[in-house]
Amino acid sequence: MVFVKFTCAIITRALFILVSLAGVWRVTWVKKQDYRYWLLTFLFLPLVVEMIITLKRRQGKDYKWFSPPIFLFLISIIPSIWLLELHHQQDQVNEAHCKKLDSWENVREVITLNQTMRNNTSYQNYLKIIQNMKGKTSNDWILALHQVLLILLILGKWLLPLGGGVTREELSQLLLIFVGTAADILEFTSETLSDVKEKSPQLVYVILGVWTWSMLQFPLHVAVVNSKPGNQSEQGVQETSLWTKHSRDVWSIMEALFIQDGPFLVVRLTVMTYFGVFHQMLGFFAIKNLLVVILNVYRLTVICLDSRRYSRSSTRRETVVP
Repeated sequence: MVFVKFTCAIITRALFILVSLAGVWRVTWVKKQDYRYWLLTFLFLPLVVEMIITLKRRQGKDYKWFSPPIFLFLISIIPSIWLLELHHQQDQVNEAHCKKLDSWENVREVITLNQTMRNNTSYQNYLKIIQNMKGKTSNDWILALHQVLLILLILGKWLLPLGGGVTREELSQLLLIFVGTAADILEFTSETLSDVKEKSPQLVYVILGVWTWSMLQFPLHVAVVNSKPGNQSEQGVQETSLWTKHSRDVWSIMEALFIQDGPFLVVRLTVMTYFGVFHQMLGFFAIKNLLVVILNVYRLTVICLDSRRYSRSSTRRETVVP
């Protein structure tokens, strides 16, 4: 069992490093082989150090409330995605006529081109084909990196050995939350960035900042992990039972209001009102974010009223009992 935990811990971090390395390689390529960007690989060192410490002291087990490997993985790959997004925004005019692999027709054209070059030329033409592929699909590369990042965050959390105090039921709830969160974040970055890249380069920084902020949900587990107190007297349990009952709901509400749906709603409303961009999907997801914010505020109000009612009933019992 210990060997399995060690293996899962090592494989997960190795996948994190591999995907981050692919991001650094892509940055180096789009920056015209500027090898200074390979210095981004130094961001992998904290993840390697964390792996050594965790394997030595905790036998590969993750922590209860916070996941250091996922946080360090985000630190290692987010700068690469920022550089790729900003480069794509700056170089969008040159890429307007590029061929993207967004349909079967384009894929067939690439295959036909490969066969023609193979019949007529030598190994150097293969290199040209590879170069053309790498240069013509920059947006596809960025989207693929976003997708792989989110999928690997979910699979990585699943593969990491459970931390102390975390049950499999809580892990399953966390993974389901991760799936929904990842879908919303991917839609936000892909759709919203495509709406504003040509209209406001400054807003691109804002969107990437909001995206980075929203990614902080993945290392945190406070919205799912139970916070029941340990061995306490019956009176102490009664005093903390309300917070124990609603603590996960409160954390979930805070994440929705201040980390994901709240900031997403502000950005989308800005895009629609200030920049005059509107289409069906943008309006739909703006309404979805608004509904989530309203429902979470309503849920928080219900919890506060429940807390006030509970405190009043406790005070009455204390006054009645001699």
